[in-house]
Amino acid sequence: MSSHSLRFRNLTLLFLVSVSVFGLILVVLFAVHQPVSQEDFAWRKPVVGSAFSAVCVLGILAVFFPNLCSRFSYIRRREISHNGFFDFKKSASISHSKVSTLRGHHPQCGRFSAHIFHLSHWTFCATCSGLFLGAVVVLPAVGMYFFWTWQIGKNALLAVLFGTFGVVLGLLQSPLPILQNSAIRLFTSAYFTAGTFLILLGNEELAHSVSIDLFLVALSVLWLMTRISLSQWDHERVCSRCTLESCSLASKNGEA
Repeated sequence: MSSHSLRFRNLTLLFLVSVSVFGLILVVLFAVHQPVSQEDFAWRKPVVGSAFSAVCVLGILAVFFPNLCSRFSYIRRREISHNGFFDFKKSASISHSKVSTLRGHHPQCGRFSAHIFHLSHWTFCATCSGLFLGAVVVLPAVGMYFFWTWQIGKNALLAVLFGTFGVVLGLLQSPLPILQNSAIRLFTSAYFTAGTFLILLGNEELAHSVSIDLFLVALSVLWLMTRISLSQWDHERVCSRCTLESCSLASKNGEA
């Protein structure tokens, strides 16, 4: 990667993180200081629920087909696994002296052992699996609240606070060494997805504002983009510390 591309990538990541943090601050402010005039738009909840459901569905599709929405700069494009977040092939003992294939879109390398987990003979990406599980759990809850009669009443502010913590934890997953564990990655990713819903749920209950709701849906997309960008940064950081000259997946001598 050229110095110009690296600088642009770092500035983009800094921008995403900064806007994400600012958005989280706004979320808490919206919950604490509700708007004076609330909107009684009859189709408010179905419109907002449909928008957030679409984001969840697109997120699920992105989990299964990660190469359609992102690309790891340290891995050659032709090497990206079409199997998305899991690989149905049987796991095998791979020598650390040579890395040439991917499992669950991660190199078969001990340095990425905290990024994946195994069930029987299948290999799963912990982060993608968590995002997938979170979305699967959230979608029925979206239907119950935005299209049925479920209410949370006085627990609205608590939902926003719990949701904000989940989003913060998800964004900190890659930078913090203490969170580098496959089980923790699975949990924080699922909590991250649920957190975005809890934020939307709590603010909708408190503000009844379609403009604020749609703004929070857009923020959810931004947080997900930031989460993906931080994960890519973490992957590149892992490979940059690798000294294996035989690794065919890492970018060596400026190759991409």
